[in-house]
Amino acid sequence: MVHIEESLQVPRDFEGFGEEGFDPQWPNGARIAVSFVLNYEEGGERSVLDGDAHSEPYLWEKGASGGYKEGARYLNAEHDFEYGSRTASWRIMRLFKEFGWNFTTYAVAVALQKNPKFAKALVREGHEIAAHGLRWKDTWDYTLEEDKEYIKKAILLLKEVSGEMPVGAYFGRGTPQTHMLFPEVWKSVGAEFLWSSECYNDDVPYWIDMPQEKDLPDSEKKGMLLIPYNYDCNDGKFHMSPGFGSSVAETYEQYLKNTFDCLYREGGKLMNIPLHTRIIGKPGRSEALRKFMQYVADKPGVWVTTRREIAKHMHAKFPYKPNGAWMEEVGN
Repeated sequence: MVHIEESLQVPRDFEGFGEEGFDPQWPNGARIAVSFVLNYEEGGERSVLDGDAHSEPYLWEKGASGGYKEGARYLNAEHDFEYGSRTASWRIMRLFKEFGWNFTTYAVAVALQKNPKFAKALVREGHEIAAHGLRWKDTWDYTLEEDKEYIKKAILLLKEVSGEMPVGAYFGRGTPQTHMLFPEVWKSVGAEFLWSSECYNDDVPYWIDMPQEKDLPDSEKKGMLLIPYNYDCNDGKFHMSPGFGSSVAETYEQYLKNTFDCLYREGGKLMNIPLHTRIIGKPGRSEALRKFMQYVADKPGVWVTTRREIAKHMHAKFPYKPNGAWMEEVGN
């Protein structure tokens, strides 16, 4: 049963920034911020060897037809995930080094623990490591205390493996209040929390008031910065229906270009490109990604950056003020 902590629920917002919109005023007058996000999950997925009932049936090459074997290993699935860590992770690393760009890694802690050389390489090359849970599993039924402990274990393990404490998070498979617990848990281990991406409802970052701070004096409220994520540009759609089509990487490439063109023309927007090592790291798809990256590289006024840098920009340029008062700085 899904656990819901009523005191930590955030109301829905159907108005957002309205007709006027919000311009984040990206550094150096950039028209658009582009955030590549690498979901690193290989080794943290369901596995009989890790005590689960079956191998992972979700988001691997056979898609909906993959299935699983109850109570037994399914090597077909296991090896597709292993391809992501053994081969594709390094292919993606080389690709971004070619362009001199950095990405944010949504890192499942146990997964990164099983590939420590890759963890160290991420930090060495300047890529951001963000928290993506302890394991790549749903935790919908966790109690409040179990939720907190799960978050804590994840971030401490990421620090141990990589040497870097994450400053942001996207779990995606937590309880309805997991994301509201992030600042509290980070604070409990003496670490700084800058951003969450547990939202999909805009093309720009924004601040929200945290329900657990409602009775504090305004001077003590911290709020939470949300950097929206998306599903529509997600390479996971190669294995979802409706999706890009596993054998037609050009469909994916064109969709990314269309998205970029729209947001670039509008200006002041954020584009997310969610990636998975075992998906985009296959040769035929990585070439489509490379063509899109070249397309972006040829455009002026593009800020390819990490979510950590986006958060730092927002904290400096548009610091949080309660009840939407931070927007007064931009006249909205």
